[in-house]
Amino acid sequence: MSSEMALISVCLLLLCWSSLTNANGAPTINADSYYVCEDVPEGGFAFKINASDPENDPLTYSISGTYASYFNVESSTGNVYLKLKLDREIASVMSLDASVSDGSQSVSELEHHSTFSQIYRTKGIFIIVNDANDNKPIFKAVSYEQTVSENTPVGTTLFKVQAEDIDTGPAGTVSYSINASFPSSGDTVFTVDNLGNVILKENLNYTSLSTFYRLIITAKDGGGKCFGDEIIYQNTSVFAEITVVDVPDLDPQFIGTPYMTSVAENTAIGQSVLAVTAIDQDTGINDDIIYSIEESALFIIDQKGFITVKSEIDREVIGDIVELTVKATERNLNIHGVQASATAQVRITITDVNDNSPGFFKCADECVAASSFSGEVKENSLGIVFINMTVKDADKNSQTELSLDGEYKDTFSVEPAVAFSSSTVQLIVKRSEVLDYEKMQQISLKVIAVDQGNSTYRATADVTINILDINDNIPEFANDTYYAKVPEQAEDGTTIATITATDLDLMDVDKITYKLLPTNMQQYFDVEPKTGRVFVKNGALLDRESRALYSVTLQALDSEGKPGNTVLEITVTDINDETPVPNRNPYRESVYDGTQLENVKIEATDGDEQGTPNSMLVFTIEPGPFSENFTINADTGVLSSKVPLDRESIDPSLNGEIQLKVKISDKGQPPLFAVVNVSINVQDVNDNKPVFKEPSYRFSVKESEKGVFVGSVNAEDHDQTSDFNRISFNIIEGALASFTIRTAPDAPGYIGRINVDQDTMLDYEGQKTYNLVVEAVDFGQEKATVEVEVIVLDVNDERPTFEPIPPVTVEENSKETGPIGTFTAVDKDGNHSLIYKQLSVKCRCSGEYTPCDWFVVEMNGSVTINPDAQIDYESCDQAIVEADVVDEYTEKGEANSLVPGEMVINILDMNDNTPEFVSSNSVFVLLSETASQGTSVAEVSATDRDSGANGQIEFQVSKVQFVHLDNKTTDMSMLFEAITTQQKNLYVGIIQSTEKLNTQLQGKYLVTVVAKDTGDLTNTSVLGIFVVDDSYKNKLRFNATEAEIKAQQNEIERDLMAVTQAAVRVVSVKEETSRTARASAVTVMEVYFINANGTGLPPKTVEKTLSLPENFQILSKYRLIYVGTVDPVKTTVNPWLYVLYGMVAGLIVVTAILTTSLVCTRRNYGRKLKAANAAKSVSAMFDQKGGPVVPGTNLYTMEGANPVLNLNIDAALDMGEDSDVDKVSLSSLDNSEVATVFEKDTNPIMKKTQKEDKDDEPKYIEPLGAALAQRDQKIRSNNPLLGDDNPIFDTTDL
Repeated sequence: MSSEMALISVCLLLLCWSSLTNANGAPTINADSYYVCEDVPEGGFAFKINASDPENDPLTYSISGTYASYFNVESSTGNVYLKLKLDREIASVMSLDASVSDGSQSVSELEHHSTFSQIYRTKGIFIIVNDANDNKPIFKAVSYEQTVSENTPVGTTLFKVQAEDIDTGPAGTVSYSINASFPSSGDTVFTVDNLGNVILKENLNYTSLSTFYRLIITAKDGGGKCFGDEIIYQNTSVFAEITVVDVPDLDPQFIGTPYMTSVAENTAIGQSVLAVTAIDQDTGINDDIIYSIEESALFIIDQKGFITVKSEIDREVIGDIVELTVKATERNLNIHGVQASATAQVRITITDVNDNSPGFFKCADECVAASSFSGEVKENSLGIVFINMTVKDADKNSQTELSLDGEYKDTFSVEPAVAFSSSTVQLIVKRSEVLDYEKMQQISLKVIAVDQGNSTYRATADVTINILDINDNIPEFANDTYYAKVPEQAEDGTTIATITATDLDLMDVDKITYKLLPTNMQQYFDVEPKTGRVFVKNGALLDRESRALYSVTLQALDSEGKPGNTVLEITVTDINDETPVPNRNPYRESVYDGTQLENVKIEATDGDEQGTPNSMLVFTIEPGPFSENFTINADTGVLSSKVPLDRESIDPSLNGEIQLKVKISDKGQPPLFAVVNVSINVQDVNDNKPVFKEPSYRFSVKESEKGVFVGSVNAEDHDQTSDFNRISFNIIEGALASFTIRTAPDAPGYIGRINVDQDTMLDYEGQKTYNLVVEAVDFGQEKATVEVEVIVLDVNDERPTFEPIPPVTVEENSKETGPIGTFTAVDKDGNHSLIYKQLSVKCRCSGEYTPCDWFVVEMNGSVTINPDAQIDYESCDQAIVEADVVDEYTEKGEANSLVPGEMVINILDMNDNTPEFVSSNSVFVLLSETASQGTSVAEVSATDRDSGANGQIEFQVSKVQFVHLDNKTTDMSMLFEAITTQQKNLYVGIIQSTEKLNTQLQGKYLVTVVAKDTGDLTNTSVLGIFVVDDSYKNKLRFNATEAEIKAQQNEIERDLMAVTQAAVRVVSVKEETSRTARASAVTVMEVYFINANGTGLPPKTVEKTLSLPENFQILSKYRLIYVGTVDPVKTTVNPWLYVLYGMVAGLIVVTAILTTSLVCTRRNYGRKLKAANAAKSVSAMFDQKGGPVVPGTNLYTMEGANPVLNLNIDAALDMGEDSDVDKVSLSSLDNSEVATVFEKDTNPIMKKTQKEDKDDEPKYIEPLGAALAQRDQKIRSNNPLLGDDNPIFDTTDL
């Protein structure tokens, strides 16, 4: 039994081992995707299939699928190598089926199969092709051309170049640069940004700079690498040609300047003088020049620039030089809307002719013709006599001879003897002794002027000379000495005396002046220079007590400063000007409290003249606090008190001192006085006790505080010295252990400060009131008491809290000065003082809260608007103000609130913003398809920063104008209206026509659109709507259905815009429904191409552009087959024509059938005819009537042989078409008449057929024969000898 069990166990172990050894696990493909660079070279390593086997058995790899042809796999390693070049732009992701097995078979991973010894799997993997920079940027245009006005502003985008790079990442990012330019200055004039915008960098100038620029613009990608380490960059260049257009921005310019010429006076009118020339500096325009002279009555200029004499010329009137301003004006307006002009100066010299007489003139600011002149000369003097005479001859370079005539002509000579043109004439005294004022006062002469060039030209002038007297006398006074008095301290300007002198010379009458000598006396006195009045100059210096007599010299001067003198003695008289002087000041006396002052004498002196009232003294007591208690003798100055003096009645601050003022006056007028101080010290004695200031006191104190101050009591002792009025305080009754009192000076008495004892803490709940008795004692043991009540107070220790605050609304832009809201807080403590403080103000701007300063929190909790802030709803629509509150009376704990107060302020929008138009780059055009009434032709967009109803916008058309191609503007009726729509916060005004529009007009409409909000705030915008007529319509044909084209319409429009650089307006997409179109679907797209300036792109240009290979290649993917303005040529089909075509076709078919039947009948008949002839011959020979009698032939019996001729031929005989007479020789049977005829015709028939096949145009006898020949011509041409032509049987027989 045990051996059997062991055997069974061994078998089980062998079975398990066998199972384990045969349980082979399946291999696994671990990765689903692999990355391969598209620039991996052919044969290069691409990737390795990542697979594993649980038993680590050797694996076998293979690949299959659509893209398997691109790769080779190494079956033993799984390394995959590139077989064909990759292109990511064609296939960026490739799918393969990768198979791996640990044997030699593979199936799908989802349907894996296991045998006893091997397992295999197949899994779909993806090959992701990484981009390599293998594509250059491609410009959308082969070249660029642009015309630019020379006044284009710097910074303007002129045009845009655009290149595309189909690579990805940096390799597909395109940047632009100007690589070169012709001329080279274009590098600095233009620049291109990374978007391809060609921007004007410097000012253009058609005149001084280049008029044409050729730029080489390079598009370069950002570079990239994949398989290799080197970064590869790709670039492409394109030519851009920029033509500068001249604009009228320069003024015309005169050439050949300066202009100078000469002309003689009296030149004939119309005589040419000079020609000027001006050119237009805008050489590209070269406008016509219009010449004119500004403000000239002498000359005119014609439009060729010739200057001629306009009126008579008189050099003596107009002068030697004529300056003309010649103006050159361009005929047309410049860019500023004015006619450009320039001026040039023309200098014309007028040559002189001697045609004027000399003349005499008086000249000052201007010269005036005169015939009489005058002058003055001092008696007995020599020299020049000025007579203000000028001799002039208007002729140029004239010489005038001057001479004197008259009784005294020898007393003078004339200068100059010969004058040129204009000269000043003077007389020179030759004999001074004749000039004696005492003998004569006046002399008369004549001055004669003669023109040396023509003595008939002369002039005469009368001259009167006045003789002047000279000064030869001095001033004289009437007395040698004068006496005067003046009081001391006289006022300044007081007259002392008036003394005058006389002079015999007439010239000195009323011309004598005076002064005082010596000069040091002038500090006291002075004299008026013209009147001789002597007066006090500084009366403050006149003091009789210092100096009583002054002696001065008065001097008189004539007009030439010749002096005359006299003496003036001045005596100073006395006045009351000395103040009494006390012998001592102050006087000091001392008495005891309660005693009387007696016999104190006050003494003084006076410096005025003795024995006069000015020096006599009077004593009085000045009014004062104590003056009523004293008396004084007015003459002797003895001072005494009326009653005993009391120290306590004196103000303590005086410290017992009584101050008196004694006035000492003289008896002068006005009286002068002095005041002397008298000090009387009253010494104190102790005769008063302390007195409390209040009959009782009441204080309060907070509980729980040790040593805290409670209050003070005040007491005063009216004794005025510290020996008698010093006080000390004591608490003699009531809670002695709870309180202490300290004494301190407190003028005018003492203070007792009551405090809680340092070791005692009052308890409000234990005792609320204390009654104390306080005693005041002075040093003399005089006492007084007072009652003090102390009330214990509860402590303030509660924090204030805010009450809820409802939201507040404030209008934007509000300048409200009062509170817009108030913070309110409560404090549980009965005694509190709440102060509010601002913590923060935050405004909700664009949905986020940020700090702002729009509002201010006052100390009383009021919230006001910051006057320096501008509240704007469009910036922020809500504000949150946070504040804190503090209890100033808080004694314990925190004084402020635990939670800050918060006030929400909602900003109310106001209508304060005008609508704003949203800028758009759209070009609006009017097409024939959009010219009907109610058709939308344009749209505008606007926004209003206000909200709600304030931000609602309505559009209106306020004005319509039309600008023709010649820039002429015409006002139009309201051809358009605006329909307002809303798209979220954007309002759109759809501009549509109110009536059918005329598309034949050439130019554009200017439509003024008004955007108005509900608050009547408005803004305007002018839209340009360009008119494009039907001649710009293009038709594009696509070999596709309408649904396919409409599905791709956006892509088609985008590509059309890219290749034409113009806006695309599709007006219809329709599929053709003709019978030819049904065979292959054709869809027609009608489209306009609009330039950025609103003009249409001509169809020829469109056709040329779209036909370019690179452009057509782009559009070919949409199956574009035709570009043009009209449909391809097709015949207009008439339905009746189809009927006719059907009948003709039917006739042709019938004819073909009949012809075929005829041909067959003819051939069959020929065979049977020959058979009949053969039968006839046999019958003749063998007398046989039926059946074939000639073995080996296709001959038939006579019966049925010729059914057409109703021959008696046996129908039972074989009538097949297997025999052909053309193939069998019947020469052995040609013994009959019929046979002879047939045989003779055989060869000609064959020959005729061959000839007709060779001829280009065979001739036929009958139409049917011709038709049959044409139908079979092709067949016959290929095999001309096949077929029969029986001349015996023709269409006539048929």
